[in-house]
Amino acid sequence: MDAAALEQMLDESFDHGVVHHGYTTYMRDYEVIVYMTAAPGTGVEPSYLRYLFRFCVEARCDTSVPAETWQRSMDDRLIDHETGVDLDGFVWGVKWHAMYPGAKLLPPSDAARRWSHALGIDFHDVLIETDAHRLTLLFADLQVTEVPVGYTPFVTD
Repeated sequence: MDAAALEQMLDESFDHGVVHHGYTTYMRDYEVIVYMTAAPGTGVEPSYLRYLFRFCVEARCDTSVPAETWQRSMDDRLIDHETGVDLDGFVWGVKWHAMYPGAKLLPPSDAARRWSHALGIDFHDVLIETDAHRLTLLFADLQVTEVPVGYTPFVTD
């Protein structure tokens, strides 16, 4: 996959909402579901896009929420927006994370070079940062498609 095209696809997700991320049901590819919105005055309808990181050989997720905030955010009432909205802590119950500072293509790692050599296709490293998580993915291809409202990644045909 061309690095310039990949960077453009990633740039389009900036500052939108991640509503789900994880391996697909068949456990080879990693998907990130992004809720895309525009200012109401634009007339552009919101949509859900599926960023499918194909042939994902490595996925790492860690928190970007500081320990001090975690300390105030362990109350289970914070996993529901209605019960957590007035509490002091990170409200997990909003059920999405802002794609900020966003997604970016990283320089090729040693692991990317090893996988590229072993399989004969290019592998890429990407960092996806939200207001709560940092995802680092090592993959070979990216496909972006629209999914319907209510898309559930755990339903299989």
